[in-house]
Amino acid sequence: MKTHYLNEKEENSIQTAAEILKNGGLVAIPTETVYGLAANALDGKAVAKIFTAKGRPQDNPLIVHVASLDEISPLVESVDPRLYSLAEKYWPGPLTVIMKKSSLIPDEVSAGLDTVAIRMPSHETARKIIEISGVPLAAPSANASGKPSPTKASHVIQDLDGRIDAVVDGGECSVGVESTVVTLATEPPTLLRPGGITPAQLEAVLGEIQISPAVFEKLKEGEKAESPGMKYKHYAPAAQVTIIKGDFESFKKFVVAQKETVCAVCFKGEGKHFENYIEYGSENDADSQAHSIFDALREVDKTGCNTAFVRCPVSSGVGLAVYNRLLRSAAFRVIDLDFSIPVIGLTGQTGAGKSTVGTILKDKGCYTVDTDLLARKAVENPEVIARLCEKFGDDIVSVGVLDRRELARRAFATPEGTKALNLITHPEITRLAVEEIHKAEAEGAKAAVIDAALLFESPLTAVCDKTVCVVADEKIRLERIVKRDGISEADARLRMNAQPDEEYYKSKSDIIINNNGEDLDVKFDFIQEG
Repeated sequence: MKTHYLNEKEENSIQTAAEILKNGGLVAIPTETVYGLAANALDGKAVAKIFTAKGRPQDNPLIVHVASLDEISPLVESVDPRLYSLAEKYWPGPLTVIMKKSSLIPDEVSAGLDTVAIRMPSHETARKIIEISGVPLAAPSANASGKPSPTKASHVIQDLDGRIDAVVDGGECSVGVESTVVTLATEPPTLLRPGGITPAQLEAVLGEIQISPAVFEKLKEGEKAESPGMKYKHYAPAAQVTIIKGDFESFKKFVVAQKETVCAVCFKGEGKHFENYIEYGSENDADSQAHSIFDALREVDKTGCNTAFVRCPVSSGVGLAVYNRLLRSAAFRVIDLDFSIPVIGLTGQTGAGKSTVGTILKDKGCYTVDTDLLARKAVENPEVIARLCEKFGDDIVSVGVLDRRELARRAFATPEGTKALNLITHPEITRLAVEEIHKAEAEGAKAAVIDAALLFESPLTAVCDKTVCVVADEKIRLERIVKRDGISEADARLRMNAQPDEEYYKSKSDIIINNNGEDLDVKFDFIQEG
């Protein structure tokens, strides 16, 4: 199929687009939110082509676009009077309203639900196309399913060239994120997807509203999507996205500490601190963030990075829409670096007695974060398993269970394999460690102690206020390992020689604890200092 490029400023382009739509074709049209992939909403066969072109799941409902209020009545069982109040304030504009549907709406549009989502776009070209075509238009975002939504005609071509009949170039979208979706089919009305119309603006017209838990969380197993944009993962580049909460200094320290080349997606003026970066709007301007976020997510893959860390926006007003889109882009992967207790990194050479120091810290009211346990938990994550299979072979999983021994054999066979294993697992270990730190806060611990033999080889140093290494004389370490593990001195020395020397640990640590067997003459003041 040849995709025709039409410019809204060229003569007959709008008429051409309308004719394609009347004849059951697909046209990507500009709106103020994002570009939509339009089809005749009353023609189930035409609408079905949208799902094929996008690769969109059939259980994801679509929004019906109209050009006037008069077009709504035939599409619904009855017009809720509150719609007129909302329309008076916010239509045409980035607001979608859900009501009970009429028999005119095909199941392809509503995904089998008994409701229909309707909006009136403010983009003049979009409304002209609807008027001239003479039919309401079903139109999800004009991108490949799961990818960042398109805010420019070039984004549509990038994803759908050769898969749709035409694209109408109407310039860059002014809002930049999809419309707010509110359903009037519940009491009180429910915000299902945040957008350019904020919760406060809805409340000004509707009074009390509720916000669906799916704005912040994954849909529960078996739960149906009541609105577009509620699926588990959306708006995602090929690179893995993680949201970072906390101030800029925490963000910078965390990103710089990464052991792979990553992309920092940050606010205006912050990019100069990073090797690879994309800026999306200003820190205190949610409208500018909304306008830029999808473009920024598309730019991530152009950096060549496999991982992107995104500065977290505020989750209120229009910022709630940006945060919601990022949550789904990141598959709800969030690392919150805003801690209220000190975080201590504890490491040391084998046989030095790190576990002894850990026990003392626990007795003093600290919470231990055991990275060995977290490493085992990390490889239970389906996304981590998928990346491990991609690198080390699908046969490391048998009957749905990861063969840890076989993974270790392949990964540790070469330095390159070991590095690849660490790059895949360390981000998840870090995320789990941060969850444990917040658990320590909730339990009232004096500090969280990250117990990690490979502390300095991982990004975990970035979350530590202090790093502590435990050292001991070589002869004492040798005796301890032989006794502890029941091995020969020769085997013990092999283990000792596989680690960096004592100076490596000392040079990277804030605090050094000598543990040669006598009572530890240490005051552990760093717990209070942070």
